[in-house]
This record gives sequence, C-alpha cells and structure tokens, in this order.
Amino acid sequence: MSDVKASILVVDDDLAIRELLHEHLSRVGYDVMTVAEGDGMRQRLAQSRVDLIVLDVMMPGDDGFTLCREIREHSQVPIIMLTASSDETDRVVGLEIGADDYLAKPFSARELQARAKALLRRSSFTRTNNPRFVRFDRWRLDTLAHELISEQGRATPLSGADFSLLQLFLSHPNEVLDRDTISDVTRGRESMPLDRIVDVAVSRLRQRLEDQGRNPKLIKTVRGAGYLLAATVTHVAE
Repeated sequence: MSDVKASILVVDDDLAIRELLHEHLSRVGYDVMTVAEGDGMRQRLAQSRVDLIVLDVMMPGDDGFTLCREIREHSQVPIIMLTASSDETDRVVGLEIGADDYLAKPFSARELQARAKALLRRSSFTRTNNPRFVRFDRWRLDTLAHELISEQGRATPLSGADFSLLQLFLSHPNEVLDRDTISDVTRGRESMPLDRIVDVAVSRLRQRLEDQGRNPKLIKTVRGAGYLLAATVTHVAE
C-alpha cells in the first residue's frame, strides 16, 4: 500500500474487543476505525477509505451476515468475520456470502493481525501484478476491478476469496490442483475440515461461473485427485 497506512474498520458491539483491536492494530502501523453496529459501518464506508473490515457475526440490529451481503453488493474489500459460535455452519455461511476469512472467539490480537496482514498483502498484489483482463471459456476476468464479465457484458463482482481461487485456476489451466494447493488460498480456517473448506470454495466459484449441476464443464472434479479448470486462458491488456 506504498507509504499510505492501510485502513482497517472494526465492526463489533463488544467495547472491549474494539478497544483491544484498536490499540493492537494501531501499534503495528494500521489506521484503525471502530464502530459498534451497522449504521456506524455504513457511515464510515461512505466517508473514509477502508482497506479491510473486521466484522462480528452476532450484533444487535443487522447481524454480520446481513452486513457482509450488503458490503458485497458494491465492494470487494477484504472481510474477516468474527464468530463466537463453535458451529461450523456459521463459518460456511460466512465463506459462501463472500467473507475472506474468519476467526472464532476468543482469539488473539496477534493472530488477527497476521491474517489481516496476509489479506492486505494479497489484495495489494493482485491489484498491481496482473494483466488487466484474462479471457477463458465465455468469460473475461477484470483483475483491477475484481469483476467477472460475461459474453453479454454483464459484470459480477468477486469477493477476495473467489478472486484468489479463480486466479489460481487461471494460472494453471488444464492442470489438476489438489486440495492442499487450493487450501493455500483459503488458509486460516484450520478448525474446519480441509475437505469442507475446499468444497465450499469451489462450489461458490462454480456458482459465479454458472457451472453448476451434476457434471460441471468448466471446473471439473477429478475424483481422488482434486479439481481442474478445463479452458484455454489468454491475457489481454483491454
């Protein structure tokens, strides 16, 4: 992010967590803003540049899932969700609606810092080190806007996790990617079984690519080995 401090918005109704994260993240060089609920989040997003959002699931009023969906309607800013539930369902739902990572409470501020740093680095890298457009099958990926563009010109925004996974497939077309490799771009979710992480990520990306059904044609399942993107990939400037 050059010499400009990365900006992190913490959305959590727990004052102690807001104060902890503000102190810790500010100390390591981030510009940190904190709010207690959705209205405060909307106001901050309208007024300030935000590079990453830390979003609690359980809050009065609009919960974290509702707010995550709302954010994804107009922004692909990286999102880390915080959940007090040990139920895997919360984590799967968060990933399916576009969150990039999650942490279960209680968590250490140092771990959250490490995950925030990884997401910000990935976001910065993908903005500056890729060709503008990548063509494959009947799609075009805009690597600057993080949008998937159909033959008809319809643009679909991609979350950070969807974008990273699609870039992985596009970097290795017609090659089998095993679950460990795919898990590398959805890392940080060790408490969920590996197979479940990968299944959720691939399923969500297939939805974006309209590649669902019993026999997907674009992202193919290679039984016992992993997944394969069956497409010719070309890189173009515009």
